[in-house]
Amino acid sequence: MKILSHLVTSLIIAFWLIVISLFSIQNIAEISLKFFWLESIKFPVGVMLSLATGLGMILGAILPILLLPNKKAPPRKPRPRLTRNLETEGEDPIFDWE
Repeated sequence: MKILSHLVTSLIIAFWLIVISLFSIQNIAEISLKFFWLESIKFPVGVMLSLATGLGMILGAILPILLLPNKKAPPRKPRPRLTRNLETEGEDPIFDWE
């Protein structure tokens, strides 16, 4: 089952990388990002899309580790030992064939 989940994950990632590469080849025009008065350098859409995808994959892998609380398994209770006391119970019913 673990192999199947790794295969499906790899296929999904490969599919999206192919889609991103095709999209970036079709849109080779240069863009620059603007945020209020700040503006970045001009670079192709494919580079921007690849950087955003890579950053998203890295953050998607790291954030669950950082944000989830450390769950420790509760200590296991020792099992009671199942012993028979033949003196208090009488004879063993398996060997009592009368």
